[in-house]
Amino acid sequence: MNAAFKHKPVLLQETLNGLNIDPNGIYIDATFGRGGHSQEILNALGKHGRLIALDRDKDAISAAHSFSNDPRFSIHHCAFANLKVVVNDLGVYGKVNGILMDIGVSSPQLDDASRGFSFQKDGPLDMRMDTGSGISAADWLNKASLEEIAKVIKQYGEEKFGTRIAHAVIEQRAIKPLTTTSEFAQLVDKAIPVKSKNKHPATQTFQGVRIFINGELKQLELGLSEGLDVLKVGGRMAVISFHSLEDRMVKRFFKLKSQGKKYPSKLPIAQSLVDESKQLKLIGKATKPSEEEKVTNPRARSSVLRVAEKL
Repeated sequence: MNAAFKHKPVLLQETLNGLNIDPNGIYIDATFGRGGHSQEILNALGKHGRLIALDRDKDAISAAHSFSNDPRFSIHHCAFANLKVVVNDLGVYGKVNGILMDIGVSSPQLDDASRGFSFQKDGPLDMRMDTGSGISAADWLNKASLEEIAKVIKQYGEEKFGTRIAHAVIEQRAIKPLTTTSEFAQLVDKAIPVKSKNKHPATQTFQGVRIFINGELKQLELGLSEGLDVLKVGGRMAVISFHSLEDRMVKRFFKLKSQGKKYPSKLPIAQSLVDESKQLKLIGKATKPSEEEKVTNPRARSSVLRVAEKL
């Protein structure tokens, strides 16, 4: 593993506590990254425990070679939205004790300029988590309509100046297509009339385009549903998100599955039927990083951990 890309896992102890690890259990790290969380889960497992890791980034798969000598560990190149396929193939459907999803872009992806995720590093404007599939951010920005670009930036980036930025993109590509992260970041900077003192002007726009290019919200929606299906009763799902749209989706899913079916108040429905429709139990409240962690690991500052247990 490249030391420069050593993963500093976010909300580590809180996540391990939330998963309530059984040393002999089966666990899934659905977003391996560089294995920071995976290593600590393995440390908590006994010799009969098992950790199944997933990632759609080929660089993450390559980085997992340092785990290859551990017979309790296996890694699979796929998005976590497809975790049910992997679980079925391994014959552990309904036997999984815990699932971790650490949503969003990883530190190595941000730090590697060639991946095109960072507005602070000059590189090709790519942003794909799986570079072997899909369309790059540059290709999309140079072909999409003004309306599409504005919608993505406003909806996924929650950037109120999305339309102004979209106009700037259309004007720029008529002269010269966008190809690098620096070009795009500078374009966004010029297009935004009011700047925040606390963050780079391109933060939300890059975030919105990245979420769209990788279909991240749909991936999360599918991953939550498939994760619930493959867990055993008493198994737990721990989800760390960094974006308000993602956290709201996790919160809504957990709340919906913990409340059960809604029946009209006047209907004489037995409480046992209502209880049987519940699929999850919330474990604690949403957890955010301590002030100390925010100082030692600044990328943790917007993280939120939610945990639920299958009934």
